[in-house]
Amino acid sequence: MAGQAFKKFLPLFDRVLVERCAAETVSKGGIMIPEKSQGKVLQATVVAVGSGSKNKDGNTQAVSVKVGEKVLLPEYGGTKVVLDDKDYFIFRDGDILGKYVN
Repeated sequence: MAGQAFKKFLPLFDRVLVERCAAETVSKGGIMIPEKSQGKVLQATVVAVGSGSKNKDGNTQAVSVKVGEKVLLPEYGGTKVVLDDKDYFIFRDGDILGKYVN
């Protein structure tokens, strides 16, 4: 699965590597949604995190999300990274809007 790709890539500092969730292709009523009408997916799963950033005192401030958590992303931003033919995105920890709690 994706585990092999992350042995080759690790985000630095306060960066978070996420995989966007798949877009809905069928409505709740069972109607197929054309690709152009599908909205941008703002939900993602965290697949790797950096060690954190340094604060004014030189101490490391940990990243606020953990691997496996579902997060809400901003509509724009992030840097696209292709690992093992799959698309991932890198965001700063502070750019992530929130996380979903089970």
